[in-house]
Amino acid sequence: MAYKITEECTSCGTCAPTCPVGAISEGDTQYTIDEASCIDCGACQSTCPVLAIEAP
Repeated sequence: MAYKITEECTSCGTCAPTCPVGAISEGDTQYTIDEASCIDCGACQSTCPVLAIEAP
């Protein structure tokens, strides 16, 4: 299972550069994580200022 960005995302973009495999991209209303690319490292979760990223 991959990490998931919830509706609390404010589209600040803080998480995207922390992903070592580039699995995070900007969506229409919030950032998203590509489940196929996510390696479950948790780097993104620890940088989210609004705690919008859930562990698998």
